[in-house]
Amino acid sequence: MTLHTAKSGQARKAKHCAELLGTGPSLDELVPALSLLGEKLARVLPGHLARFSGGEPPLVRIGMPMDCNLASIQADIENLASHTLMAVGAEGRPMLATFEAAPVLRLIDRAFGGRGIVPDPLPETFPLSAELLLTRLEQAIAGALTTVFGGEQDHTVRPLRRDTSLRYLNPFDKREDLLQLSLEVEEPGFDPWSFSIAFPQATLAAAIAVPRHPVKRRDPQAAPNPAAEPFGSMPVPVTAVLVDMTIGFSRLSSLKPGDVLPVAVARSVPLQVDGRTIATGTIGEVEDRVAVQILQAF
Repeated sequence: MTLHTAKSGQARKAKHCAELLGTGPSLDELVPALSLLGEKLARVLPGHLARFSGGEPPLVRIGMPMDCNLASIQADIENLASHTLMAVGAEGRPMLATFEAAPVLRLIDRAFGGRGIVPDPLPETFPLSAELLLTRLEQAIAGALTTVFGGEQDHTVRPLRRDTSLRYLNPFDKREDLLQLSLEVEEPGFDPWSFSIAFPQATLAAAIAVPRHPVKRRDPQAAPNPAAEPFGSMPVPVTAVLVDMTIGFSRLSSLKPGDVLPVAVARSVPLQVDGRTIATGTIGEVEDRVAVQILQAF
């Protein structure tokens, strides 16, 4: 057996998973957070898209977050598509918006008074009118995302550049894990159109407040004070046992009104709560009433 060792000065450094080190939320935490972001986006985005539908806010539906990468995004696109690299905040954390040609050309036809007819076959490049429309769509989506992320300067979303080739656009590492949201826009009387937004995990972690569920430390609590509320006003039945006697069953079964049972009251009278003795005392009298004077409390 041969052992291979690293040369002096060239020792490899251990690489640790970011989730194990606690440097960021895990994928399982980001998926529900992105779903919540999608629900907010579905409420905010219609107002930003109203100018594309004659001033009436459309209905926006959000699909379930899907994990992907640049290669899978490219594989799902069969025809011409436009990809826009967007950035969040001053650090410029990237995200990717993708618009396929058919929905864009359908909106162009409607803008010129048509019913949203898509040319067949599709063109190989976008016309200038489509490029202008894409600029307006990018601005609307960036404004909606800025609002959803909190509207602060650190979360401002802005379009950076656009290309029909993901290879030339090169938004981020092609092997980087992404989470993608698909959005479908519905307007009365027209076919729905759609687009998608893909987020690297680091971008989502920085833009979305993900609950980390920290372990709460319990502060030491003082012992309950029986004189304080809510304990002080609670009624507690107390029993003074004056006589504790034993009698045979035959005698007990033959008792009748008028019989006399001789008893001896003990000097020490126990006070009990739920059958448990809490104090003892002696029988006395206070203001013509029988009373118990406490001699010992437990």
